[in-house]
Amino acid sequence: MTDKEAHTFAALRDEGRRITTARRLVIELLARTDEHLTADDLAIRIHDAHPEIHLSTVYRTLDSLREWDLLEHVHQPHGASFFHLTGAHRHLVCETCGRIHDVPAVEFDALVLRIRELYAFDLRLGHVALVGNCREHEPTDAP
Repeated sequence: MTDKEAHTFAALRDEGRRITTARRLVIELLARTDEHLTADDLAIRIHDAHPEIHLSTVYRTLDSLREWDLLEHVHQPHGASFFHLTGAHRHLVCETCGRIHDVPAVEFDALVLRIRELYAFDLRLGHVALVGNCREHEPTDAP
């Protein structure tokens, strides 16, 4: 069991929530992959491996885990939102090649604090992917 799985299962138990088969499978799949999986990706993979679990059950499970702040869905500029367990990274998307870069959340701590100080606004970066260009696609006139 990964640390992410253990943490998420503990959080469910601490809140008095059951660890259903669908919840366990969603958490395990997300904890054990580096892929950025959409709701459809998750539902299909789980249903293919466990046909007794209906697609709608997987979607409801995603909604519940997101509502309980155990899961984040991330909007990207072009394409479907993807999901990951709530954790310590954020996403940068290259608008040229579409590659998604995972960046430790701590890298954004100073920005979050500065926005709070200047605007009295709590910035939550987990919900969106930040768009720009990766090193291979940056404009030639970039500083």
